[in-house]
Amino acid sequence: MSEQRQSQQRGRTTIGDAAVRKIAGVAAQEVEKVQMGGSTAAAVGSFLGSVTGAVGGGSSGGGGSLTSGVSAEVGEEEAAFDLTMAIEYGVPIPQTTEEVRRNVINRVENLTGLRVTEVSITVNDVQFPEERPQLGQQQEMERQAQEQEQRA
Repeated sequence: MSEQRQSQQRGRTTIGDAAVRKIAGVAAQEVEKVQMGGSTAAAVGSFLGSVTGAVGGGSSGGGGSLTSGVSAEVGEEEAAFDLTMAIEYGVPIPQTTEEVRRNVINRVENLTGLRVTEVSITVNDVQFPEERPQLGQQQEMERQAQEQEQRA
């Protein structure tokens, strides 16, 4: 596992690959009408979330769903991403994927200091709104992101 390290006068900061993948996943899902991982991943994630919620008695807010559909190569100074997603029917795919790409680059570079060299995107499904089991979760993440931007 490669990890990004930043030199400091009094120590070193290491940002793990999993943290970088999670930042990219959240950034991609901040774009409206995008479902990371596509329909199969959404269905499996929804099912597993309901099972773990029932067994654990709590929310399924684990990190797995935030990195669904995200693979990354993270070096000491650079990162590259492959994203897989579904987009809601009726939304222009080229404009939406470009917005995802810009948001991922912006968030990863600003939050980690890594230079993003590439964000490749595969749209593997087109969904109707009623097929999107994680819509509520995505809307909550979008709301939280907007609040964070207002505070900054």
